[in-house]
Amino acid sequence: MADEEIRPAGAADVPVVEGVIDAAFRPYIERIGRVPQPMEEDHAANVAAGKVFVTGEPVTGLVVVEAFEDHLFLDIIAVHPTARGGGVGRRLLRFVDAHARALALPEIRLYTNALMWENQKIYPKYGYELVERRLDGPYDRVHYRKRLL
Repeated sequence: MADEEIRPAGAADVPVVEGVIDAAFRPYIERIGRVPQPMEEDHAANVAAGKVFVTGEPVTGLVVVEAFEDHLFLDIIAVHPTARGGGVGRRLLRFVDAHARALALPEIRLYTNALMWENQKIYPKYGYELVERRLDGPYDRVHYRKRLL
């Protein structure tokens, strides 16, 4: 599994992208009291825009990223529950680092729901620092960044 390719998602991947995101985020609905934002995004549009990268055969994990002038935004990272603990998330985070560096971007930014406390334990282990916690509409979010340069 450690050498599985991470590749851009294609149109044929949209249903599996939706499936992995649904499986990864559905357990949080009860905890946060609403559908997590990743489940409501237009995944076909993200794939068409080249923002989605997948890994596994069948797909077990993915990231959705967007490049801005001064940072790479990690919008979604999702690992199918059946693949958790197998290093998929770690490989995806390393891919995001490499992708940002290839684009000569100095940092990666992301946020997670404050009630998804598992994520708040993971991101600092990979060099992300807490920036702030704030309400964004109905979501209580914890914002992180990772400086690369």
